[in-house]
Amino acid sequence: VVDPADYAQVLSELEATGGVTHATRVALASKAFAHTAAYDGAIAGYLSGIDPEGGRERHPRALHLGYARQYALRYGENPHQSAAFYRERNPGPGTLGAARSVGAGGKELSFNNLVDVDAALEAVREFDAPAAVVVKHTNPSGVAVADTLVGAYRAARDADALSALGGIVALSRRVDLATAQALAETFLEAVVAPGFDDDALALLHTKKNLRLLDVGVLAPASQPARVLRHVSGGLLVQDRDARAEAEVAGGRVVTRRAPTAQELQTMEFVWRVTKHVKSNAIVLATQEAGLLRTVGVGAGQMSRVVSVDIACRKAGAASAGSVLGSDAFFPFADGLERAAEAG
Repeated sequence: VVDPADYAQVLSELEATGGVTHATRVALASKAFAHTAAYDGAIAGYLSGIDPEGGRERHPRALHLGYARQYALRYGENPHQSAAFYRERNPGPGTLGAARSVGAGGKELSFNNLVDVDAALEAVREFDAPAAVVVKHTNPSGVAVADTLVGAYRAARDADALSALGGIVALSRRVDLATAQALAETFLEAVVAPGFDDDALALLHTKKNLRLLDVGVLAPASQPARVLRHVSGGLLVQDRDARAEAEVAGGRVVTRRAPTAQELQTMEFVWRVTKHVKSNAIVLATQEAGLLRTVGVGAGQMSRVVSVDIACRKAGAASAGSVLGSDAFFPFADGLERAAEAG
């Protein structure tokens, strides 16, 4: 018996019959082997991570992963696919694995919901001030930072109000009543935040199918972690793209006109957003009266110039005077020329 939570059941069966049922023994054996397998895997990972000089390798020669099924999902990415959510044995604070569901319980999270919630959560961790991220199909449709949480959410939602419908929202602060009232104005799939005030939770519970996740304190954007991606017959492993301080401020200006202080501040914001938009990624953002917000996002296109076109089209007149972020270089001048034409 490796889990104290099982003590009561074992004692109850022993007292009632003098023995333990076959079903209980199978369940206990499953837990015991999972427990010792994780222990052996941790030792193997540690030993195989020692390099010939006695130092540590970042990626060990043997990688053993231990996950426990949290719950089954209705289906996977498509209705014909079976799916389940597995949690790390010791998920870190502020992660999806450590989140608590605090919704009204009208509808459970789906595979696609969880993918989008994780994308939104990773993006909102970039900001220390009150911030909101609206995600649709793994890409941010709107991101904003403001003096208040409700101001940030309204700006992020209105950056692309059409895409926000049925979206996932991540917030960097505990949800207060004013923010809950704004959230209730639009049909949303889920909201993830570091807590909800009681009156905010009561209001949001009137939206029976709105899923609410409390992740506690958000993990810092600079926190290192391991990122895994399964491919056929193997696994890709890399370091998390943790935020480094002063990436923009420490950059080298190569144009005749240097950016203004406000442009650099806006670029710092847009740089953090661009990281979470699928390539080819183009993000346009503005700053006004302390409000930083995206005005146009072009995501996931095969051509970077097309991403520029989409971002500028979504921004409309707000393109003029905005700051542009790109997740990679422009292979030709056409993308920059289109951006310049849009102001």
